[in-house]
Amino acid sequence: MVARQRVFDFAVGPGRRRAAGDAASSSLPCRAVPSALPMASMETRAAGRRMEFIRVIDLETGGNGPHDVCEIGWQDVEMGSDGLWHVGESRGSFLVNPGRPISPETMAVHHILDCQVADAPLWRQIAPGVLQPPGDVVALAAHRANFERRYCTPGLTGGADWICTWKCALRLWPHLPRFSNQMLRYQRMPQGLVHELGLPAHRGMPDAYVTAFHLRDMLNAVSVEQLIAWSRQPGLLPRVPAGPDRGKAWHLIGDDALQELARDRDADVRFSAETEISRRGGPNETPVEEARQKSLF
Repeated sequence: MVARQRVFDFAVGPGRRRAAGDAASSSLPCRAVPSALPMASMETRAAGRRMEFIRVIDLETGGNGPHDVCEIGWQDVEMGSDGLWHVGESRGSFLVNPGRPISPETMAVHHILDCQVADAPLWRQIAPGVLQPPGDVVALAAHRANFERRYCTPGLTGGADWICTWKCALRLWPHLPRFSNQMLRYQRMPQGLVHELGLPAHRGMPDAYVTAFHLRDMLNAVSVEQLIAWSRQPGLLPRVPAGPDRGKAWHLIGDDALQELARDRDADVRFSAETEISRRGGPNETPVEEARQKSLF
């Protein structure tokens, strides 16, 4: 029997309908879910002294198109009266209508269904309110922020600066074997992180919550300006990520191999190789051999 193709209607406006089509579409394992999770009142920040804060963003998407966001989550990291940065109480998420069906590949990651986003607002309707919150926003942040910046354009963010916690983790914790958001979570075990609030993984608010603890510790180690500066450069990888020298620290790589890596297609690999070449100050330094690290990113 040939399965009939499902047709999705993501109409705009008050009359926007849920996913429509044959009987199979109405039998989806879909239940009503709120389009937003609770968040702390913004008025608490307006009362009394206005705190500086950085908003951590995490997006889930339905595909690779320019408007395929299906969820945005956030968590604020605030400057406290003690002069230290803290993970605040302001957090939340919104489901977003991507305007077309979510691909099975991305649905398998975040488990957001078409029928859950069919009545949600569109990206251009929801994004400015989250990306430009009231108060003293110092910057926006995300783990591997280049992904979020594909969708959070300057027109939606008001031209805000960005901090990439992935790039900054490479600089601050180069001894760690892996640098994904969740691997950093369990390698570092940040103090104060409530396990349940960071679940399920690969959803907007829980992922932003986890990232916020990495950012908090970074902010309490170096300045905001330094984190922004690192984030504007490619990632400085602590080890060669692939090839015959995979897992080796850069100072162990021979000159010829280093020159080849400096021509790699990947911008992070090129930047890391060029940084080592610059450190050596010339092509004749012989690296000191030591055991190769097998754990990678």
